[in-house]
Amino acid sequence: MNGPKHTSASSSSGEKQSWLDDTQNIDKIFWGVIFLSVILMLLEPFYYKKPYFSFEGSFGFYGWFSFLACAGLVLVARSLGRVFERGEEYYDADRNSGEDNR
Repeated sequence: MNGPKHTSASSSSGEKQSWLDDTQNIDKIFWGVIFLSVILMLLEPFYYKKPYFSFEGSFGFYGWFSFLACAGLVLVARSLGRVFERGEEYYDADRNSGEDNR
């Protein structure tokens, strides 16, 4: 395995680096989540589920449902961000007008 890309505890600007700043750690987290998901999916047939609806008993339902729900939330949040977005000069307009709104 290669060494960390950040060798010092602080960056050139003097800020302390987090362990998440190293891209290798992000890759480890990503592959760890994938590995855990596969293991849990393989274990699913070995425990009893008592579904309320018939489609809940299908193989991998909870994994796919949660993935699609999360992806849907991301898409809704992005759409709302575009709707409520402010222009780049929004906060500068008050400063340039000379008004003090305190």
